[in-house]
Amino acid sequence: MGPVKVFGSAVFANAARVMACLEEVGVEYEVVEVDYMAKEHKGFKPLARNPFGQIPAFQDGDIMLFESRAIAKYVLRKHAKSAQDDLLRESNREEAAMVDMWTEVEAHHYFPAMATIFYECVVYPARLGTVPDKKIVDESLERLRKVLDVYEAHLSKAKSMFLAGDFFSFADLNHFPFTFHIMTATPHASLFDEYPHVKAWWERLMERPSLKKISAHMEIKP
Repeated sequence: MGPVKVFGSAVFANAARVMACLEEVGVEYEVVEVDYMAKEHKGFKPLARNPFGQIPAFQDGDIMLFESRAIAKYVLRKHAKSAQDDLLRESNREEAAMVDMWTEVEAHHYFPAMATIFYECVVYPARLGTVPDKKIVDESLERLRKVLDVYEAHLSKAKSMFLAGDFFSFADLNHFPFTFHIMTATPHASLFDEYPHVKAWWERLMERPSLKKISAHMEIKP
């Protein structure tokens, strides 16, 4: 059997999430490029892989998956070789609960606050040639501040340097792709200067070899 396939390159933030997990557990994988501008992801075959016409999709033999967080969990469950690789912490019920909780926080609070900034400042200008709507961006930044207030309080009180405990986990990794774009491709990276514990946490994440490798391929070009 050949390597698993990720449909969508690292320029797509959700595909980058999956690739980062594959790198963490040392799994060989093939990247299948998708022409977003030509709407290739909306074609008949891609819709068979992801019926919502989104990126990424993932193939492992006869198994076809979509939704990046679900793909990532599949990869981690199947390929974790040691406790260090167990980014879901499923061998410890309490730790797994903390990973699950902060994974949900990312999906329901952090990502929604950050996504609009990402699209207004990065995706739309690159793909559509638009100028960011200042009102929309300002409202989203204020929403993000409220979320970061919670993170700062948590990280300042925690005994560890990561969200779920004294270990790097899937909860932390989940924050990587969209935060990377905000920090490197928008004028709003300075927002994190207001939150020293959050900024220090982010800098620790970016020390991971897996995230350094994937981030080198994430630039979104017009």
